Order: sequence, then structure tokens, then C-alpha cells
Amino acid sequence: MKELDLLLTRYVDEQFADAAAEQQAAFRRLLEFQDPLIYDYLLGRDAPTDPHLATLIDRLIQRRPNDPKQPNDA
Repeated sequence: MKELDLLLTRYVDEQFADAAAEQQAAFRRLLEFQDPLIYDYLLGRDAPTDPHLATLIDRLIQRRPNDPKQPNDA
């Protein structure tokens, strides 16, 4: 899914290097899931039980490319 690739690539480009080790590990685990499940997570159709994955999904959802600027971006 191109949209999914764009979103995940943006996270890698903008946040991965500065993320805590737990969040980097969660991102690596997320990449092991099938695209449809990741997509369901991002659309809120499903939620991971792992708290680190849930935090990562929240972070990804908050930074969707078409969203208006976040309050911290001003």
C-alpha cells in the first residue's frame, strides 16, 4: 500500500532516530505485521495489545501527512 509506505517512511525520516529504544523496537515489530493489519491499526479499526505498539500507532496517527500542523510544529 503506497499510503502506508509513505506514512511509515515519514516516521523513519522524521522521528525514528530520536525515538526511545522501546519505540524503535516497536516500529521494527510493527513492520513484521501484514499491511492490512497495520492499516487497520492506523484507521482505528483494530488496536494492538502491546502498549509500546499502541503508543507508536498513536504517534503515527497524530502525524498523518495530510493533517494540519500539530501544535508543536508552529
